[in-house]
Amino acid sequence: MRKRSEVLFSKYSKGLKSLVRRKQVDSVHVRREGHQLARQLSALDLTAIGVGTTIGAGVYVLVGTVAREHTGPALTVSFLIAGLAAALSAFCYAELASRCPSAGSAYHYTYICIGESVAWLIGWSLILEYTIGGSAIARGISPNLALFFGGEDKLPAFLVRHTIPQLGVVVDPCAAVLVVIVTILLCAGIKESSLVQTIVTTVNVCAMLFIIIAGGYLACKTGWAGYELHSGFFPFGVNGMLAGSAVVFFSYIGFDAVTAAAEEAKRPLRDLPLGIGMTLSLCCILYMLVSVVIVGLVPYFSLNPDTPISSAFSANGMQWAAYIVTAGAVTALCASLMGSLFPQPRLLMAMARDGLLPSFFSDISTHTQVPVKSTVTAGTLAAALAFFMDVSQLSGMVSVGTLLAFTVVAISILILRYAPPDEVPLPPSLQQSIDSVRMQLDDDSQGTGRKNFNGVVDIVEQSSHQLEDGEAEIQCPLIQKQITEDKQNQQRRRKIAMWSIALFCIGVLVLTSAAAAEYLPSLLRFTLGAVGAAILLCSLIVLVCLNQDEARHSFGHTGGFLCPFVPLLPAACILINTYLLISLGVIDIYILRMEPQLTHRSSLCSFGIC
Repeated sequence: MRKRSEVLFSKYSKGLKSLVRRKQVDSVHVRREGHQLARQLSALDLTAIGVGTTIGAGVYVLVGTVAREHTGPALTVSFLIAGLAAALSAFCYAELASRCPSAGSAYHYTYICIGESVAWLIGWSLILEYTIGGSAIARGISPNLALFFGGEDKLPAFLVRHTIPQLGVVVDPCAAVLVVIVTILLCAGIKESSLVQTIVTTVNVCAMLFIIIAGGYLACKTGWAGYELHSGFFPFGVNGMLAGSAVVFFSYIGFDAVTAAAEEAKRPLRDLPLGIGMTLSLCCILYMLVSVVIVGLVPYFSLNPDTPISSAFSANGMQWAAYIVTAGAVTALCASLMGSLFPQPRLLMAMARDGLLPSFFSDISTHTQVPVKSTVTAGTLAAALAFFMDVSQLSGMVSVGTLLAFTVVAISILILRYAPPDEVPLPPSLQQSIDSVRMQLDDDSQGTGRKNFNGVVDIVEQSSHQLEDGEAEIQCPLIQKQITEDKQNQQRRRKIAMWSIALFCIGVLVLTSAAAAEYLPSLLRFTLGAVGAAILLCSLIVLVCLNQDEARHSFGHTGGFLCPFVPLLPAACILINTYLLISLGVIDIYILRMEPQLTHRSSLCSFGIC
């Protein structure tokens, strides 16, 4: 009976350990023959992918709705604050991308720093986001294309939307065809697909530049009438401006798609942080300039909530500008569709490498050097959803996955700095030499020689430490087993850091939950908020006072970007993203962003063209 209980306890403990086990920075699978992606993307290519994914057609409607209901002329300030909040996550992504430049993005970083169970959750959340987001965007493009060609009656019969009476389902063949075309393009090769993404994104950016230049010219002629109001620059107060920032924050989601191409960047340590920074900076500048011009052309209360940009130009005698605005909106949708379908195959590939999915998804084509099988699988699923389902009611869920990823990435930065994983991989040269000799000894029938070598290998692996240049230092095999006082202090400090990080996350959760629970009595909400704030501040003070772990200097690939102001910056990132995830109407906000893509407001009539 006792042995049976011991066996059950052993199995239970192993199961728990498997949930929190972490993997090494450099996956050995990446370096095997036939599992190598083509490194052909420059920093500009990565920027085009990021900008195309981030700038959706929602901004063409968002400026009018937010200005009328929340900010007034202060819309530009709201975009700036939202951009700064998004930059907190971008800093965290940039460091992890340069330290761990492998496919998988937030899933990969979570598996290394936190553990398998959380990584599994993040991975499936992102898969859900990419699949539903891509299907929703494809459904939004099809009515625009139909009206662009003169209506649905001008399209071929097999592309027209129609209803299946027996099921009551509206099928959209055009949306499915668009997804199939993008899937074929992604299978053709990373260079070809990135070239098309660059062209489409350039057209969208040019349309926004036209809005900025032409609108600025008109505003100068009319004397910037939108800012000469008696209500002032903040008609809804500071609270309205902050509420507007919370809404427009979701227009910055998409820069994390840059990290999905980590294994395809020519110089990942430099190009990945540069691509993330350029993406976010360019999007923020474009958003702010567009909002300055549109709010300055006409008073904010006169903006059409459905067609703010087209109506602003029409009010100043430029009705033909609606065609350029529409071209920008359609190309923005196309770029967003490509950006939504691009990261998912690489995420499936990363999860298959780690054994969380069948190895089928990790196969890479030797001809195109892209994960063709994963791409076809992801494209088929997205095409089926776009064809059969109206996913507008589910589209709000995709922001949940992104906010979860942003939060976990910030937590990973804290863990990396204060308690980095102990298992530091051997340099590739040393690991390959050990593997090659092991393979030779496996064929040797002399067990004694194999036993002796394996003992030497174990000593080498245990005593290898990465220096500043990334190479391993093979120390004397007679390493003392006695734990030194410095080692004890290090372990004690790591435990304090991990408890502080855990308590900080609990404090953030309690504080934001109390802020969101409007149905609770005021006294109870205040008490919970005070308790959460106290836990948050105390744990953060402990982290500020603790010295960061020295092992962080040799963790992963050194010499890349480092996140500044740790732990304050990641802590602010965790707080903001958790607040948005819990207290704000994420689904309503995202549907607001996706409305021009999903509903009749997405049609060309919304932009003044019928």
